[in-house]
Amino acid sequence: MKVSLVVTVLNEEKEIERFLDSVVGQSLKPDEVIVVDGGSTDWTLKKLIRKDLNLRVLVEAGANRSQGRNRGIELAKNQIIAVTDCGCVLDKNWLWEITRPFEDEKVAVVAGYYLPLAKNIFQKCVAPYFCVMPKEIKERKRKDNFEFLPSSRSFAFRKSVWQKVGGYPETMNFCEDLAFDQMIKKAGFKFYFAPKAIVYWPQRNNLKSVFRQFFNYATGDGQVFFSPYQTHTLKISLVYARYFLALVLVLLALKFAPLWGLLVVGFLAYIFWAVAKNYRHVNNLKALFWLPVLQFTSDFGVMLGTIKGILQTGGLG
Repeated sequence: MKVSLVVTVLNEEKEIERFLDSVVGQSLKPDEVIVVDGGSTDWTLKKLIRKDLNLRVLVEAGANRSQGRNRGIELAKNQIIAVTDCGCVLDKNWLWEITRPFEDEKVAVVAGYYLPLAKNIFQKCVAPYFCVMPKEIKERKRKDNFEFLPSSRSFAFRKSVWQKVGGYPETMNFCEDLAFDQMIKKAGFKFYFAPKAIVYWPQRNNLKSVFRQFFNYATGDGQVFFSPYQTHTLKISLVYARYFLALVLVLLALKFAPLWGLLVVGFLAYIFWAVAKNYRHVNNLKALFWLPVLQFTSDFGVMLGTIKGILQTGGLG
């Protein structure tokens, strides 16, 4: 069984060598590695000159993630396609674990797993907002309808699946993998979950970059907000709803002073909820500060990013 590994990059000079080293260290080597560069202006391309990998580099200046992945998959010589992100580090058995299920001809799509790389308390607090944590996986697996939709940082599929659904949605640069998942699901394919196919994902290390990450992901969600390929529309709607309710209460409190007490109680309850839902993943007193801060950062990043996405053309009607 031959495997093509497809990766997109853009100005990744700080991360590319660590990533490629983790590819070289795989217990099962990919038969080819296709790297699609979106027009890097740093030293990324020079660092892609490697003799220890069967590496093919394609430069598609201006291409977004979806376009880059589609070009790489189109060029792939093999029928088993593995996809990951350059910013991650692959566990040494990742490729073996994520491709082994294809020995069963009935398996068409494999969802790998990913774990956060966090060096400090701030990053540990960030992780539950972007990762499906191990404790959550255990809880979900107890349910009869368990399904894990993959991120393209840990994903593999038969090329025929990609061809049938028309590839990644090329109008999308963020959350394109979740839309791609929905396209695959609606085409009738089932996802095989490979929990040991792990990649390690470094978390953002400051509030500004975290806000940008929330904003960018929400932009992608906004692009498919009204389409059949949305996954977060209800959750996003609830974010807007609670701030709309808070605004209504503030306006009413200007006339009915006792409502200020209700607002204070609601605010404190919201902070408590922000801590309670994720503190178990951190278990550090500093999280009592960072978790509420990240919750409000998430809320405003999501609301603003969604508006931007809705105003753009998602192309997924």
